[in-house]
Amino acid sequence: MNILVSACLLGVRCRYSGDGCENTAVAALREKHHLIPVCPEQLGGMPTPRAPAELKDGRVRDREGHDFTEQFDCGAREAARLAEFFGCEAAIMKSRSPSCGCGKIYDGAFGGRLVPGNGRTAALLLEKGLKIYTEEDVAALRKNP
Repeated sequence: MNILVSACLLGVRCRYSGDGCENTAVAALREKHHLIPVCPEQLGGMPTPRAPAELKDGRVRDREGHDFTEQFDCGAREAARLAEFFGCEAAIMKSRSPSCGCGKIYDGAFGGRLVPGNGRTAALLLEKGLKIYTEEDVAALRKNP
């Protein structure tokens, strides 16, 4: 199966902080699946490193209030285009991210509080019919052939 994966989970230094966050359980899936790394924020034109951003009231902003919704949406569309091109059935996305978070994201106040919701890319991929996992629930995918 082809699986779209947040590139940071494979160790690519593309996070807002300029580092990666390699997850060995995600990387181990390459034994059974084809992993296609993407960073929607970079695909949308955001630099690395960049200011942290959070999603609130449908908009993606940094602490100073600069609005990056357009870039996040552009990156989401490009990630969805790659998922379609590669025939991906699932995606493993970085939890809590304003792009990739699925199920819970930060509340937009930069205080570390989580609220129910999806990042811009995860929401679009769900609309396109992909099954979304995060690194926190990837064990469920490991059980599937």
